[in-house]
Amino acid sequence: MPDNSSSANLWIAFALLTVSMWGLYGIFLHQGQVHMGDPENGRYKAFLWVGIAYFLFAVVAPLALLLSKGASFDMPMKGALWSLIAGIVGAAGAFGVLLAFGAKGHPAVVMSIIFAGAPIVNAVVALAWHPPAGGVSAIRWPFFAGIVLAALGGTLVTLYKPGPGPAGKAAVETGESRESQLPG
Repeated sequence: MPDNSSSANLWIAFALLTVSMWGLYGIFLHQGQVHMGDPENGRYKAFLWVGIAYFLFAVVAPLALLLSKGASFDMPMKGALWSLIAGIVGAAGAFGVLLAFGAKGHPAVVMSIIFAGAPIVNAVVALAWHPPAGGVSAIRWPFFAGIVLAALGGTLVTLYKPGPGPAGKAAVETGESRESQLPG
């Protein structure tokens, strides 16, 4: 019998939390880089603070949860190694975001490419590692359509991203400087 309780669909809330946090990541990271006031090294300074945040969320929080639950710290080497590789891949991807910004990539465009491309990479690698019974011919056409639409969506957002409004128009109307309108 299916579980119809509200906790049965809690995963959706957590997935949407991740969507919103990762959707904000590039915007906030760019703001951190800009507000470091160091055009040459600001992105690295911002990434240092990202690392501190990762330490707090990825080391301190799970450690506190494991300790509070009295969990065993016995961890199989294969699980630890794959988890370490996942962390390296994630951190390298986050660093790639900053390098893209530093190479004059606009945050909205960079993040559109990343968030359109990442599901495609995930799908291809998952299929390579866990091919369906019956091989590629067993994959239904909507899957391939989804891959094409993800690529097309990322391309369209990248090519047709609206530009900023007239410089200073909002600032003139409100009496604020452009810099004071930015978050942070």
